[in-house]
Amino acid sequence: MQFNSKKVLITGGASGIGKLMGELALQKGAELVIWDINENALHQTAEEFSELGTVHTYLCDISNPEEIKNVAKRTKIEVGIIDVLINNAGIVVGKYFDEHSESDIFKTMQINALAPMLITREFLPDMISQDSGHVCNITSSAGLISNPKMSVYVASKWACTGFSDSLRIEMKRHKRNIGVTTVTPFYINTGMFDGVKSIVPILKPKKVAQKIILGIERNKIYVSMPWSVRFVRLGQAIMPQWLFDKVIGEWVGIYNTMNEFKGRR
Repeated sequence: MQFNSKKVLITGGASGIGKLMGELALQKGAELVIWDINENALHQTAEEFSELGTVHTYLCDISNPEEIKNVAKRTKIEVGIIDVLINNAGIVVGKYFDEHSESDIFKTMQINALAPMLITREFLPDMISQDSGHVCNITSSAGLISNPKMSVYVASKWACTGFSDSLRIEMKRHKRNIGVTTVTPFYINTGMFDGVKSIVPILKPKKVAQKIILGIERNKIYVSMPWSVRFVRLGQAIMPQWLFDKVIGEWVGIYNTMNEFKGRR
């Protein structure tokens, strides 16, 4: 999938890696569509990107299914068929499960798990009709491994990971020329995970954005960062759970990474 002359929609595209991916897409000749809940950030990003190419911005709360439908309808009327959809927006609530409110649970699942499905459902039919397109879902390494103080976040990312790769297989079975890339990064230094401590290096946003865009161009099935994330499933397969907990959870320290979590203020 080449970005030149393609229409690219990025959710949560007014900040973080969403914004960085948008900039890269524009530099490659794409027409950019940004959905975001932060109106000020939308305006600032549109102004900042104005000299790079065509940018369309839409205020959208993707936790609201009706709003997704309405904004998708406007997008299709005003912009046309979306060639590349990047489901990037996400939230995290860093608490033990018994500390979660009902609102915490619903909001996390709605934004991280349900929204990518609902948004994809809006734009996939046009991709199918033109037999061309690409869907990229930014999930997480937390979509592969359990972790304390992330129970609902992990659940949402497991759901998104499963949905994303199942969609890929469906498109392949139907012989559609539609790529699906599932991205499973470790913690990214965007402010969303402030306070996290890890011996595995925290990822740099610009490098993450570059790898994702390259992954879409190469139609990669999975984009995992760092390389060690690829061995999570292997470790789960060859080690009994108690040993995996000991080696990965305690010795490598993954189960302690959220101990001092603060998050974006």
